[in-house]
Amino acid sequence: MVRRRTFGPVEEATLTGLSAGGGCAAKYSAARLDELLRGFVPVDAENLLVGLNPADDAAVYRLDDDRALVFTLDFFPPLVDDPAAFGRIAATNALNDVFAMGGSPLLALSIAAFPEELPTHVLASVFAAADEQVRAAGAILAGGHTIRDVEPKYGLAVVGTVRPDGIWPKAGARPGDALFLTKPLGTGLVLAGKGDADEAVAWMTTLNREAADVLRPFEPNAVTDVTGFGLFGHAHEMAERSGVRIRLDAASLPPLGDALEIARRGVRTGGDPRNREFAPVEADGVPEEVLALGYDAQTAGGLLVSLPADKGFSLEAEFRARDLFLRRVGAVEDGAGVAVS
Repeated sequence: MVRRRTFGPVEEATLTGLSAGGGCAAKYSAARLDELLRGFVPVDAENLLVGLNPADDAAVYRLDDDRALVFTLDFFPPLVDDPAAFGRIAATNALNDVFAMGGSPLLALSIAAFPEELPTHVLASVFAAADEQVRAAGAILAGGHTIRDVEPKYGLAVVGTVRPDGIWPKAGARPGDALFLTKPLGTGLVLAGKGDADEAVAWMTTLNREAADVLRPFEPNAVTDVTGFGLFGHAHEMAERSGVRIRLDAASLPPLGDALEIARRGVRTGGDPRNREFAPVEADGVPEEVLALGYDAQTAGGLLVSLPADKGFSLEAEFRARDLFLRRVGAVEDGAGVAVS
């Protein structure tokens, strides 16, 4: 017999109280996903510029010499109780996949699952906040699909555009590149450890649009957004698919608020052990709290950027001029794997 999970009166329950784990920490294990996708035969289509071979932050399909479509979807359970913040975070996380490919969002559709007993004003707040964020990204929220579920979930399917010669892959990092990060790390730790949630939400609702606009003229070699697999997991993907070794500077990894102190207290999210399994790193002598920061599952995180080192100072100057966050966190070398020192 299948038993329906109950939480008591839904009207009185918090959103996070209705979910087993929220945000990008709810991602399926990267190691298992990698094993699963090995069984798929890549589509033989000349105009499919980015698909599963190798997989990236979004799929890209060429329409003609000047235009390609970027398509992605992302959704997850709530990681905060405020419905508007949840909608805005979920929308930001999905939209940022398009920015991570070098594209611009065009159209979005909602993907929603909510308990039928949840008050309609809660859903309305989620949808309205997501709509505001989609508009801020330069796109239109044009509809969607909603089902009943005991665990709330929300996200977007997003279509964007990019020039076929302007795609930012994960697989393009080259020895001699410098590595940059456009947001601090630790959203999962801060929320789990009852840190400054307002600061975490502010970063999770910051679109990567402005960072991508500044980055575009610099023609980066590789870009990905740091989300559920943590910085180390996404650096591992970039290194493996680029055929290079990534060296991260432990002292340069930027913590969000009191994330390091929370990590020292032993707080970890559910994504931490899965990310460690997926992306082992060489890190002799690196403090455990720094490793926890690097493995922390991020939601709507920043861009991890690999570009020629001689462009780095100019990039930093442009970000400073626009009062945008940027931190040089490492370099790309010959070899394989990820090292933290």
